[in-house]
Amino acid sequence: MRALRGITFDLQPAEVHALVGENGAGKSTFIRILTGAETADSGSLVVGGRAVHQLDPASARALGIAAIYQHPVLFPGLTVAENIALPLDGSHRFRRVDWSARRRSAVQLLEQIGAGIDPRRDVATLSMPERQLVEIAKAIGANARILIMDEPTASLTDREIDQLLGVIRRLRATGVGIIYISHKLEEIFAVADRITVLRDGESIATRRRDEIDAGELVRLMIGRELAVVYPKRTVALGPVSLELRGVSNRVRGVRDISLAVRRGEILGVAGLVGSGRTELAETIFGLTPCDTGEIVVNGVQAAVHSPSDAIRLGIGYVPEDRQQHGVIASMSIAANTTLGNLAAVSRGGLIDRRAEQQAAASWVDQLRIKATSVLAPVDSLSGGNQQKVALARWLSIAPAVLILDEPTQGVDIGAKAEIHEIMERLAESGVAIVMISSELPELLGMADRIAVMRRGRLAGIVDRDRATPQSVMALALDHAA
Repeated sequence: MRALRGITFDLQPAEVHALVGENGAGKSTFIRILTGAETADSGSLVVGGRAVHQLDPASARALGIAAIYQHPVLFPGLTVAENIALPLDGSHRFRRVDWSARRRSAVQLLEQIGAGIDPRRDVATLSMPERQLVEIAKAIGANARILIMDEPTASLTDREIDQLLGVIRRLRATGVGIIYISHKLEEIFAVADRITVLRDGESIATRRRDEIDAGELVRLMIGRELAVVYPKRTVALGPVSLELRGVSNRVRGVRDISLAVRRGEILGVAGLVGSGRTELAETIFGLTPCDTGEIVVNGVQAAVHSPSDAIRLGIGYVPEDRQQHGVIASMSIAANTTLGNLAAVSRGGLIDRRAEQQAAASWVDQLRIKATSVLAPVDSLSGGNQQKVALARWLSIAPAVLILDEPTQGVDIGAKAEIHEIMERLAESGVAIVMISSELPELLGMADRIAVMRRGRLAGIVDRDRATPQSVMALALDHAA
């Protein structure tokens, strides 16, 4: 199978050139070619005006090409200064290390990008945004003039994203050319000078940022209009499926939450980082049971002391971090999709592998999961397809209530549209959905009502017809709308 079919792309000094496209569009293969990890079958590569005929990782670094990925590639047991110095140490393997010079160099590089990180700290003690900054300093220290940034903000908060975008602008001002890859369109429009769209291994179009809007960009990426990303339809709401009456959880900082979700309703949950959104979800699901208050499921007061209690009551929960808690990446699609309901594929206490595979094949078909086989490991799938597997795990219990924490985080526009369509179909079938999201467009596009959390409390609930970015953020920030 040919991953790329003739891509035309150029990068100027002091430019941020965004590369966008769905998962499978060819972005990763293109980046592996640029960094020397793979070799192109045909075509030409020119760096600094000179044709490059053979490129491996070492020669790519020598040409000033460096890549920074979603998960920084650093040695946690070494200090910041040691990590920054690593690319330069190979040519001086028998020379005594000048520790003072190494630290001074690290300080200068970190200051150059506005990062006040102590170079003596172990990388293991750094936060994710700090690690990203160390990676950037490391690349600059190795004289990188072409910097590839692949989904660098996937694990960052809004404030951290703003800081990183500021660093990128600072790097551009020094003449560094940056290839920026992200699924987040707001970032693309905030930082890119030009945008190139890949689809099915081909470069579809290149536009200056001021020559294109979000709607046109989405259409080029997925061949559909922006409206399909939020396929909200009118659903007749049924009785209350889930009700919280004064629910509190001292350990998790959840305080006196009262709300209700009806059959067929999508209740969005908004709030700043630390507002208590995920903590509320974990309380409902029994991961950390509530101290006081009542949880009522289908009109009956329920005792939810553990996830098994929640599952028995028909409550499913797709957590925010799918890699850590949503799926078991090394296990097969079949094993993952049936984890929530092993009784359905077991005989005499043993798993019936044929039944497991048949059940998984059904979910692969229903959710349009792109995979070579139900026996393929989940970590072989794209982010969007991994998220669908995490969904299938809980759909297998036929939930009355489904809690989705950041259901489209880190997935491309096409997968996001598909996940939203799945949510809409579930609502139409009578499932009550609680959708936690940091993306205001997603909340405004998909929710019937938006519950806004602030400091562990419910700041207010906004109906769909009155919900605006201003009204939601006013509640989140405790400001007058």
